[in-house]
Amino acid sequence: MTTTFNTMPPSALRRPFVRRSIIAALATALVLALSGCSLIKLGYGQATPLAFRWLDRYVDFDDAQSLKVRTALDDALAWHRRTQLPDYVQLLARAEAEVAGDATPERMCAWAGEIRGRVEPVLQYLAPTIADVVLTLSPAQLTHIEKRFAETNEEYRDEHLQRNPQRRHKAEVKREVERAEMLYGHLDPAQRDLVAHSVSASPYVAEVAHAERKERQHDVLSLARRLREANTGRDDAIVQVRAYLNGLDHSPREGYRRYAERVRAHHCALASALHNAASAAQRREAAKKLAGYRADFRALMGDAPS
Repeated sequence: MTTTFNTMPPSALRRPFVRRSIIAALATALVLALSGCSLIKLGYGQATPLAFRWLDRYVDFDDAQSLKVRTALDDALAWHRRTQLPDYVQLLARAEAEVAGDATPERMCAWAGEIRGRVEPVLQYLAPTIADVVLTLSPAQLTHIEKRFAETNEEYRDEHLQRNPQRRHKAEVKREVERAEMLYGHLDPAQRDLVAHSVSASPYVAEVAHAERKERQHDVLSLARRLREANTGRDDAIVQVRAYLNGLDHSPREGYRRYAERVRAHHCALASALHNAASAAQRREAAKKLAGYRADFRALMGDAPS
């Protein structure tokens, strides 16, 4: 189970479905910080400093904001370990049981939906702190965020918008193969060809994704400026932040929502086709990795303070 399993813990911790933005970043950075699927326990131990540094590159926090953000990340990590990890263990056990059998696109999409639902509690838990920090952002910090967005857009263009079609196709195939190999181990030539053909037929258009990325950045900056300039009270700010976070997985633009559904369906089809093409040894490798992730989470639960 490839593309979809790349969205489940612990891979979900590396590449969640939500899009990055500063309002969302305080929540998603907690997840993004747990990168490196074989380094879950290390990632958990370093989550606060890693997440803080990632956020600070965007915002350039002052001393008071730094203290609030670090405290919130520590608190959220403790909450996450206490309340979310048991569910992750159960989810991984179900995945481990399923990985030996064949899959369908519908089942892969169902898995993807389950994983997206598990990001939402983290986002909502951090909503009050996100609102508190947004209300204190200075004009200089908003400009800093806008500049950082521009820098990441350049990075995105370099990675996804190569002018040469062959180079672009090769890069996308490489990304898909690497994601699959994180679970199954080395793909054989026929499986790599399957990925390459799927990428060629994909409805994904990097220019469309890039345009939506910039629209989302504009949306979040507009919300942050509106909250500040209107002198919004804390309770109202939290309501607006929660509403924004609720919509992270669904673009406010109907055309893009239709496009995203087509892309998601295609990825589910690739995930099931590649899983069904996996050898018995590859499926055993996948089960072994899932069992290892589950053991790491169980160990973290045991380390959690009572």
